[in-house]
Amino acid sequence: MIESAKLLEAIIENAIDGIITIDNRGIVESINPAALKLFGYQSGEVIGNNISMLMPEPDRSSHDQYIANYEETGKKRIIGIGREVHGLKKDGTTFPFRLAVSEVFYKDRKVFTGFVHDLTHQKEAEIELKKHTQELEVMVRERTKDLIKLVSELEQAKADVSVSLEKEKELNQLKSRFVSMASHEFRTPLSSVQLSASLITKYVEKGEYSPIEKHTGRIKSSVQLLTNILDDFLNLEKLEAGVVAVNKCMTNILHAGEEVTEEMQLICKKNQHIIYQHTGEESDFLIDPNLLKNSIINLISNAIKYSGEDTFIEFNTEIAHNQLQVTVKDNGIGIPREEQPNLFAAFFRAHNTGNIPGTGLGLNIVKRYVELMGGRLTYCSEVNQGATFKMYFN
Repeated sequence: MIESAKLLEAIIENAIDGIITIDNRGIVESINPAALKLFGYQSGEVIGNNISMLMPEPDRSSHDQYIANYEETGKKRIIGIGREVHGLKKDGTTFPFRLAVSEVFYKDRKVFTGFVHDLTHQKEAEIELKKHTQELEVMVRERTKDLIKLVSELEQAKADVSVSLEKEKELNQLKSRFVSMASHEFRTPLSSVQLSASLITKYVEKGEYSPIEKHTGRIKSSVQLLTNILDDFLNLEKLEAGVVAVNKCMTNILHAGEEVTEEMQLICKKNQHIIYQHTGEESDFLIDPNLLKNSIINLISNAIKYSGEDTFIEFNTEIAHNQLQVTVKDNGIGIPREEQPNLFAAFFRAHNTGNIPGTGLGLNIVKRYVELMGGRLTYCSEVNQGATFKMYFN
């Protein structure tokens, strides 16, 4: 028995966890070195004192009542259960530990034994782990946002590439159509110029001057046609390059309309007349005069080309309720209904245009000019009943 007692004493003295025994009044009877080291006391400072001296509030004030309640009711709150609590060191600091309490009957009396397992390092590790976890979560969120942004940028780049490829494809198609159309459209007026020039030379040699005027007129007409074609190409190139700037200023629409009418009347066919009328008390309007004039000239040029001799072309401007409306109406060959969806496509020409010269660019340019100025372009047409185009600007 003595050997067993010495062995038990040695085990308690060398245990890595603290071991404390108290009586049923809460008075400390023994405390091992591990517990003394944890709480920072010498054994004489603890033994004989109430165990509550090792507890912070509120447990310090309530401990004796815990024991009294157990003695009275037999209901265990800690005994045989264990829980995490805080201990109060001699220097006033606290630390977390796991407390397991057992009840022992020794020499006809009840003794409570507390086993104290320090949780300081474990809690510090948990706090550090929680800190790292939070930092990792923040990092993951940031990386996720970066990844989402990167994916979005990649998608945008993919879309941009697709748009660029589509534009390049359209541009190649436009180039092919341009080469095909230009070789045809340029050949006719150039041949006419060459033929007329040769005939003029012969007439001069023969001394016949009356036919020269007719062929000179043909040369002028052919040169004007070539000029118009080149102007269309130049305007299209500027639009495709995005270098067309809108410069709005207060413009006298009546004067601009009269000026265009006078210019276009010079290229009308025999007995073709442009009838111009302005409606409204106001004649000044905020708009780009050059783009507006170019748009009107294109529409009237089409009306002249696709209408016959002895016809009228109606050209109207109206300012009302802060809106400008420009109308160009003819009674020419009209546009087939089934081909109208392609009317504003570059190089499009309806099948009923026959040998009438043209690039198929005019309406495409007009529509883009109108939209650049913030307006809209509408039309209505029937075959052999002419066409009406209207431009609206606010």
